[in-house]
Amino acid sequence: MAWIWFGIAVYLSLPTLVAALMTVLYLWLKQNYVPYIKRIFQEVPYFNVPRGQPREGAESVVLRTSDGLKLLGCYLKTPKHRRGVILFGLEFGSNRWSCSAYCDHLLDAGYDVFTYEPRNQGESDCEPNLELLPWPCDRDVTDASAAIAYLKSRADHDPLGVGLFGISKGAGAGILAARIEPYVRCAVIDGMFSCTYTVVPYMRRWITIYDKSYFIQGLLPSWYYAILARHAIREVGRERRVKYLDLENSLARFRRPVLMIHGQFDSYIYPDMSRRLFQMAREPKEYWLIPGAKHNQGLHVAPDEYRVRVREFFDKHLAAS
Repeated sequence: MAWIWFGIAVYLSLPTLVAALMTVLYLWLKQNYVPYIKRIFQEVPYFNVPRGQPREGAESVVLRTSDGLKLLGCYLKTPKHRRGVILFGLEFGSNRWSCSAYCDHLLDAGYDVFTYEPRNQGESDCEPNLELLPWPCDRDVTDASAAIAYLKSRADHDPLGVGLFGISKGAGAGILAARIEPYVRCAVIDGMFSCTYTVVPYMRRWITIYDKSYFIQGLLPSWYYAILARHAIREVGRERRVKYLDLENSLARFRRPVLMIHGQFDSYIYPDMSRRLFQMAREPKEYWLIPGAKHNQGLHVAPDEYRVRVREFFDKHLAAS
């Protein structure tokens, strides 16, 4: 009988013991591993950032953010009968004129295009003591929201709404701002990434460098890595006085047509990361993995198919009937 009661006691205390061990392990990893996560999170990889040249006939735009900064943009009008308006989200570091390579075919197809340079980028105002990273944060949402508000305020605004066409960080900023803004009717997102879904797979690789215990590495489930990742990201945000935002919930709340584009050989954001993010999107949705393309290089690897797919998506989900 004593052995039975001993077994019951062990069984009942097992969850408590596991919880205690996980807590101790978390505190140990927080102390010894989180600093490495923070350091790598803040390392900016080399990007071959495209920059365009001013184009004749473009309408120069100056808009104000809710916190008083001046952002520069340009509004390009289609030479044909307008079928819709597209908000183009720039990739990290590029200027407003770089939209031409992505959007000239859309202008020819009957779409107006508007793009803007977010704060601390291009010729827009810089927020003092702010050093932005490629990860989407609250400032990006403020700037994207100002762009959407501008499009709604124009005398020639489209009452049906606009489409979003975003590249990398510009895609994330647009989705974050549009999650509760029905004026954005659909979205093409190329090379988009989220904080947690990107950092966690890297953490599984990094931990083998900083900790050789294969027992610990195998013990930690993905959700445990995610807790550590979010903790590290919050610490970086507090130190930089920004709030880094995850796209998972925003993409799930978007609930409008989405075309997600990604490069097969993207060495920054692996295809598995983008597929996992794509799973969060609601129908109708499409996923196109471009063979042989690296990060943000799909247009250069498959230019004709890229333009056709993007144009057909907007024809289907944005163009006025």
